[in-house]
Parts: sequence; structure tokens; C-alpha cells
Amino acid sequence: MPLQSARPFVRATALLALAAVAPAAAHAQAFPAKPIRMIVPFPVGGGSDSTARILSQRLTEHLRQQIVIDNRVGAAGVIGTEVAARAAPDGYTLLLGSASEITMLPAINNKLPFDPLKDFIPIARVADVPLVLLVHPALPARTPRDLIELARKRPGEINFGSTGVGSMTHLGMLLFNTMSGVRMEHVAYKGVPYTDLMAGVLQAGTHTMPGSIALVKAGRLRALAITTARRSATMPELPTVAESGLPDYEVTLWTGVFAPTGTPREAAARLERDIDTSMQQADTREALTRLGSEPHFSGSEAFAAFLRADHARWVKLARDAAIRL
Repeated sequence: MPLQSARPFVRATALLALAAVAPAAAHAQAFPAKPIRMIVPFPVGGGSDSTARILSQRLTEHLRQQIVIDNRVGAAGVIGTEVAARAAPDGYTLLLGSASEITMLPAINNKLPFDPLKDFIPIARVADVPLVLLVHPALPARTPRDLIELARKRPGEINFGSTGVGSMTHLGMLLFNTMSGVRMEHVAYKGVPYTDLMAGVLQAGTHTMPGSIALVKAGRLRALAITTARRSATMPELPTVAESGLPDYEVTLWTGVFAPTGTPREAAARLERDIDTSMQQADTREALTRLGSEPHFSGSEAFAAFLRADHARWVKLARDAAIRL
């Protein structure tokens, strides 16, 4: 073929080759190319849900794709977490996980349908959510010591509710019972049992600060203490359980973003970067603090190390307190 006539053929072949490569290259650079689902395994209005909704608003701005919150409620977070674990590892399904189902429940239940340390990769830790030790206002208890003394006088007569067997709200009270040597009866709910606690069907419980603040301020519930190691900036007047009679007591509902194992590294890195940017924004931090959460960002490597240590801590606590499901 003469040189002159060969040139169009060469150009056409090159264009065809570029056309074949272009879609793959575009796909690799396009994440995210569609909306992202963030599964929250707890009810609307709780600490995890509130954190997810604040974070999703900021992430939507940075990723330029909608973050859709999907509340999959039930079995103390197990149902939603399993859905996330079984999702396609493509970056388009995330889990807003927490200590409850990621490190606490696995420490006391070896029959879960997922292994959180193997089935997920940690993207970023985002916030810590204090739990509040609450009682019905008619209960004659104004401090954790009062509640302990009352429970000792009335064994099995005081009921506490939780968001399910093995949930943080269940284990928080179970640990309180075990460490104080009292027996309060557990009633499991699918959602947060504020209605029954306000009605007096339940007398006590540990529930997240974001969902509890308004009810406490309105006088519908009485707050005795918070479960974290330090007092909260949101309600600094509340003592910790540890400084109110149980020195070694600490329960913190940390929250973080996870993706199914196998999620592309590029997608995970982009998500981590934009979560970091979102968490540095003053309005994000202010919104979380206003709700009673404490902003606490750490990236994937630091978060992974923390998860291993936190799981080991709960395994030891469960063993020492003889807590097993």
C-alpha cells in the first residue's frame, strides 16, 4: 500500500484503539458516577442516623452525587450490617457502622452472619456519640447511685428498654447491671423505646444523647449521667457514670464509614479524602456537636488499628463480666 493511502488507515486504526480504551479510562476516573447508598442499621432519629444525615449532606456536595440514607432496622443492627456486607464491593454501598454491631456484639455473639473485621474495610471514623443514663421522672433516682440502691431494694422490678438484644443500648445497661451487682429486667424493641420510657412502661435505659436531649430538656425524661469517660460539651452539667459510683464504667458509641471488602482502592481513597474534608468543615462539626455527638475523624489506617483494639477490649470486658449471648 502506498504511503499516502496508508495514512488514513493508520489514523482510523488509532482512533478505533483510543475509542476502545476511552470507556475504561473514563470509568476508572468517574467514581462516583451515580448516587451512593449509605446503610444505617438503626432507626431514624437515633445517634447513628443523625450522624449519617449530617455527613451525607456534606459528602453530597463534595462528591457531586447524592448520598441516599437507607435505614435497615432490626436485630440490634445485624440486619442492616449484613445487607451492607453482602452488597457489591463497588463503592456505591457504604455502612455507617458503630461500636454496637462492629466490635461489641461480635465480642459476645459468635453466630453473627458476618465478620465485621473481615467483611468490611474501614474508610474513616467520624464521631463519638455519648449514651445517656435515663429514667422516668417519677422514679425516685437522681444519680446513678440512687438507681443502684433502688434496684437493689427492688430486684427485677425495674425495666429497661433497648433497640435490640446485643445493641449498644442493651449492653450499656447490661454492663451497668453487672458492674453494680443489680438486676433490672431487659425489654427489647425494634426501635428506640422513648415512648414507653416516657409513659412509665419502662423505668430506665441508656440511649444516645442526640435523641435524648430534647426529651430531657422538656422534662419528659430525667438524665442521671453519661456513659463516656469524659463529660460532654453539649451537657457539661451531667456527670459520667464512672465519677458517679462505677469507676471503670465506659461505653462510647463511636461511628464510622465502612465499605464491603473488595471495594476498589481508588473509590475508598476518594471517599476517605472527601469525608476528611467534610469533617474539617466548621458547619459539620457544629451540627454534630449541637446534636450531642463529638466529631472525631481518623483515616482508614488509624481507624483499622482502633477497631482491633476496641474489639479486644470488649472481648476482655465480656469475659470478665461473664456477658454472653
